[in-house]
Amino acid sequence: MHKIASLAAAFCIMAPALHADSLTLFASGEDLATAGFTAPKLTRDGWELEFSRILVNFDQITAWQSNPPFMADGPEISGDALVFSGPVIVDLIDADEDDRVELATMPAAPGHYNALSWALVPAASGEIEGYSLVLEGVARKEGQEVDFTLRSADAVMHACGEYLGDTRKGFVTEDSAGDLEMTFHLDHLFGRADKGAEDETNVAALGFDRFATGGVHDFSFGDLHVGHVGEGHCYVSSM
Repeated sequence: MHKIASLAAAFCIMAPALHADSLTLFASGEDLATAGFTAPKLTRDGWELEFSRILVNFDQITAWQSNPPFMADGPEISGDALVFSGPVIVDLIDADEDDRVELATMPAAPGHYNALSWALVPAASGEIEGYSLVLEGVARKEGQEVDFTLRSADAVMHACGEYLGDTRKGFVTEDSAGDLEMTFHLDHLFGRADKGAEDETNVAALGFDRFATGGVHDFSFGDLHVGHVGEGHCYVSSM
C-alpha cells in the first residue's frame, strides 16, 4: 500500500528530482524493512519477519548547519535551520531500490547540513490515529506463522549529528544538491540472530517472542534508540 498521507499536501515544496541549491529528505528502514528479517538475519529469537507496512508519523523535521558540528550529546541544536513542514505519515516499505522513501525537496542555502532533528509523534487523525509507529506483517518460526500488528504511541524527539555512511551527506552548493536521511534500525527493536547473544543490540532488543501470539500488540521504545542518520547517532528524549 502506498503512503497513506499526501506528501504534496504535507510539505510545502515538492520536486521530482534533486536540483541545485536544494536539500532532499529521505526516510529509510534499510533492507530489514523492505526485505524483512530473513536467514541469517532473523530476529534475536529466531523469527522470520515479512513486513507489509511500516508506518511512521514524522513531525518537526529540521536540517541544520551547525558550527561547531553537533555531536548528538544533548537535545538542543544551534545553527542555521531549514524547516520541513509536517506532520507526515510515511510507509517505509514504499521505498526505492536504495530502500529510501523520498519525502520532500526544499530550496536550501549553500553549506553543509551536518545535523538533523525530528519528532516521532502519535498521529492526530487518520488510520493510525494515536500511534507514532505501526508495523504490520507476518512472522514465521519452526512451522508457526502469525499475522501481527505492532503499535507504539511514544512521542520521541531525535537530535542527530552528521549522517554516517559510505559517503558523507548534506552538502549543498550553488551547482549541486544535497540530501539527508532519517534511518530506522529495526534490529534495535528485534535483535539479530546472526550476532552474538552478548552483542549490545541483542541485549537491549525486544525480540519477537513476546508478540508470538499474533494479532495486535502495543509496545514502548523504552531505552531503545531506533532512529539514526545512517550509522550516525541521535540524542533521543521523550516528549
